[in-house]
Amino acid sequence: MLHLGDYNYLEILRDLEHGMYLGSDDGDVLLPRKYIPEGTQVGDMISVFVYRDSEDRLIATTLEPKAKVDQFACLQVRDVNNFGAFLEWGLEKDLFVPYRNQHEALYPGQWALVYVYLDENSDRLVGSTKLGPFLNYDPIELEEGDEVQLLIGPEKALGYQVIVNHKYLGMLYRNEVFRTLEPGEYTPGYLKQVREDNKLDVSLQKQGYDEVREATETVLAKLQEANGHLPLTDKSSPDLIYQTLGMSKKTFKKAIGALYKRGTVQLLPEGISLLTKS
Repeated sequence: MLHLGDYNYLEILRDLEHGMYLGSDDGDVLLPRKYIPEGTQVGDMISVFVYRDSEDRLIATTLEPKAKVDQFACLQVRDVNNFGAFLEWGLEKDLFVPYRNQHEALYPGQWALVYVYLDENSDRLVGSTKLGPFLNYDPIELEEGDEVQLLIGPEKALGYQVIVNHKYLGMLYRNEVFRTLEPGEYTPGYLKQVREDNKLDVSLQKQGYDEVREATETVLAKLQEANGHLPLTDKSSPDLIYQTLGMSKKTFKKAIGALYKRGTVQLLPEGISLLTKS
């Protein structure tokens, strides 16, 4: 059975001028010549993404979309017309989001969290920015401090909307973001709390004691790699600290404070240095 909107492993049946035809139980599928890997021959098995083109024909491609069927993605709006919006998702044909599926009117250039699904009436892949029906509402079996995967969505008034572990909606607050985030980026994060509305508050770093302990281990490891000295102080820029250590300036200050109290490092005007034990 052919899986529309997903990857299929199909056999190449014949080679014609405009491309190769792949066999499936639902009929032959065209792989246009521009997508055929060099050296591919009749009889080979090939992994392709299958969808419908602008004329509703089944088409295979070796391009990789930013989301498959039944997945969330953060996509940018390329165009709008009287029927809906068209979002760039890595394929030649844009993903269509009809007006009835829009939480609020989309406009060109906008980034939006969207869910990709197969419309049963048209047998086409479409998107929806009305995320509610597609979120998971089962009891959340996560605890505060658990590591989670975040799909970064558009920036809102309070911070970034995110999809957590591919199934929950969450918020990453702006005052806790210490580096540049790109819409559509996947990044690890940590659960802060589960709200009463079943939405999640998340952070890019662990909270409390575990956060400081991990940070001190990171600083010590970097000091050892750098022959015992790092040109970082509490006046260093947040960007430089993140580029060097992968942590916020606030966390860095907690870590070096803990190491100083422990008698492990010396705080100098030009940086921090490991103290050698006599």
